[in-house]
Amino acid sequence: MSLGLVGRKIGMTRIFTDDGHSHPVTVLDVSNNRVTQIKVPKIDGYSAVQVTFGKRRANRVNKPSAGHFAKAAVEAGHILKEFHVTEEQLASLKAGAVVSVDIFQVGQRVDVTGVTIGKGFAGVIKRHHFSSNRASHGNSKAHNKPGSIGMCQDPGRVLPGKRMSGHLGSVQRTTQNLEVLRIDFERGLLLIKGAIPGSRGGDVVVHPSFKITSISIKHAINSDVQGDGKNSGAQTNKKVGA
Repeated sequence: MSLGLVGRKIGMTRIFTDDGHSHPVTVLDVSNNRVTQIKVPKIDGYSAVQVTFGKRRANRVNKPSAGHFAKAAVEAGHILKEFHVTEEQLASLKAGAVVSVDIFQVGQRVDVTGVTIGKGFAGVIKRHHFSSNRASHGNSKAHNKPGSIGMCQDPGRVLPGKRMSGHLGSVQRTTQNLEVLRIDFERGLLLIKGAIPGSRGGDVVVHPSFKITSISIKHAINSDVQGDGKNSGAQTNKKVGA
């Protein structure tokens, strides 16, 4: 895992690129990420950096957390996140330092983690996209019911994993391989192409994408096949597999 940033989802808008194309983007505030702790293999068993984001009133911070922030000489934040990094990356970091948005660059692929919007208790049609039953012709008060949930005496129970009504949303999800379209270094804003999980004002975690290498190879193969034909595609596959 590489060093990332913790931030807040501001909302969505759209921007125009130099070639005139319009792209929907999500604006993330990742400013003022403070390093609260450095973990090294000799003491902690692994290499990691812990950062905090946001602000919290002093009367809302318990004594252990207040001591933790005071030791790093940083302002108390409302969220803590730990990133596993290499020992080489730790050399340029220290407790109390600020990690700025310049660790990312335009065009880079990132993964964004957030908590999805909670929608409360929902039925199977909204939660699992079931089809509704018939509106008439013998159907009475069963238009949106799930139907059968199992067999009879054998096995005589509802099997685990059966899709039924229940709580929808409010779970942690990660959207992968999103492109950074624009960076506001002065205000610490990331403009990321597309939508990300969570509501406006929700906490998010941004870090470099894990799967960008394989996707880049696949994209290169597809582009070569479309541009030069089957023979060129075969040559590209041979080079990648060699």
